[in-house]
Amino acid sequence: MRVILGLGCDRGTSLETLEGAVRQALAAAGLALDAVAAVATIDKKQDEQAILLLAQRHGWGLHFFSAEALAEVEVPHPSERVRTHMGTPAVAEAAAILTAAGHAGDLLLTKRRYQGNDGKHATVAIAQAACRCD
Repeated sequence: MRVILGLGCDRGTSLETLEGAVRQALAAAGLALDAVAAVATIDKKQDEQAILLLAQRHGWGLHFFSAEALAEVEVPHPSERVRTHMGTPAVAEAAAILTAAGHAGDLLLTKRRYQGNDGKHATVAIAQAACRCD
C-alpha cells in the first residue's frame, strides 16, 4: 500500500520535530517509511525548510496546494484556527486527500498534532494513494 502524508507545521519547525511527527503518525497507522509515496501541504509552506528537507531526505514527491483548493475538500476535522491563519479550514487532511485523488474516506489516519522539543507543532494526516503519486 502506498500512502500520502498531508503535513502542516508552525513556521520554523525543525526537521527533527517534523520527522518525529511523521514517524509517530506512520507507527500509529501501522505503516513503514517505505509506504510513503509523497507529501503534500499548502503552497504557503513552499519555503518551509523542514518540509523541503524531509521530502528530499526520503526521496518523496512533494505537492503544494492553494488555500482555495484545500478549502474545497471535505475533511473530518476542519479548524477555525487554521482557517484564520491559512485561509482554509484544513491543511494536512485536505492536502493528503487531494494528492491521493480521493475523498475523506481514504484517510487512514486523520490529522494528529505533535509538539517537538523545539516547542513547535506539526500536523500529519495519512491517506491511501489511489496511484503511486511520486
